[in-house]
Amino acid sequence: MSAPIVTMIVPGRDIAAFVPHALDSLRAQTMPAWRAILVDDGSVDATGEIFDAAAAADPRFTVVRHEPSRGLGAARNTALELVDTPYLGFLDGDDELGPGALERMTGTLAETGSDFVAAAYVRSRWNGHRYAPGRVQPWVAAATDPERLGTTVFEHPAAVSNIVAWSKVSRTDFWHDLRFPEGVAYEDQVVAQRMYTTARAFDVIPDAVVQWRLRADGSSITQGKDRLPVLRDYLEALRGGIRVLHAAGASDAVVARLDLILAMDLAPLERIAASHRNPAYREALDAFLDELRALPEFARATPDPTLAAALAW
Repeated sequence: MSAPIVTMIVPGRDIAAFVPHALDSLRAQTMPAWRAILVDDGSVDATGEIFDAAAAADPRFTVVRHEPSRGLGAARNTALELVDTPYLGFLDGDDELGPGALERMTGTLAETGSDFVAAAYVRSRWNGHRYAPGRVQPWVAAATDPERLGTTVFEHPAAVSNIVAWSKVSRTDFWHDLRFPEGVAYEDQVVAQRMYTTARAFDVIPDAVVQWRLRADGSSITQGKDRLPVLRDYLEALRGGIRVLHAAGASDAVVARLDLILAMDLAPLERIAASHRNPAYREALDAFLDELRALPEFARATPDPTLAAALAW
C-alpha cells in the first residue's frame, strides 16, 4: 500500500450507533492512500472500543483519547498536531464520505496548487427505515457549483456559505496557524471564514462528497438551538464569521452571509423565541438582529425567500 497523502481527522463522542458507517466510508475510498486519526472525546458508550477495533485491524487508523471530554474543537486541534501528510481533512464520526471523495479532492489540489478545496454535501435524514440522503441544497450549490479552480473570496463571495469543516480538504501547511475555538459549539464557522480570507487561492467543486447525518433523536448540537447556551454559541459564531470577513475587506462576502442568515437562520430561531420560556432567548436574538441591521452591508442584503423552504430537505 502506498504511503498516505491525506489524513482524515475523525472526532467523536458517544456515537457508537453511527461511527461504523463513517469508518466504512473511509475503507471504501477509491483512493486508499489515507490515514485517519480517530479522537475518542470522552465517550461513555462503545465508541472507543469501535475505534480500537478499527486500529487493530487496519494500521491506517490511529486512536487518540480525551479523558474527560474536551469538545469537538479541542478534539480536532489535538489531531491537527499529529498530521504528517501533505493534505488533511475532517469527517465527523456520525457522517459518511462518498467513495470517490478523497480521490476527487486530493486530485483537484494536486492539479491546481490551491490551499484547499471545498465540495458540496447533502443531508441524510431518517425515513423510518434508514438514513437516506437528500439533494444538494441551493445554498450549497451556490457556494460550489459550477466548479471554480484557483478562485478567491473576492472573485467568488458566495463560497462563504459553505462553512462546515468536513466538506473540505486542505494542504497541511495551510493550517500552520489555524486552530478551532475550544469550549464552544459551532466552532467551524469562524475557521471557515479565516480559510476563505487567508487562502492565496481555493477551489470549489460541485461533487457531493459527504452525507451529513441529521440524527433522528435530535441529539446533535446543530439540532439543539432551542437551548440558550447553544443559541449564544451559534450567534457568536455568526458574529465571528462576519467580523473575519469585515477585517479582510470582503464586503460582498458579508452580503452573501447576511443573505443566508436572513433567509434561513432567523426564521427557525424566531419560531423558538416566540414560545421560549426564558426571556433571555428573545433578548439574545433581538440583540443579534440589531447588530445585523447596523452593518453597512445590511442595506444590500436581498435574502431569497425560497431558501427557507429548502430546509425541509
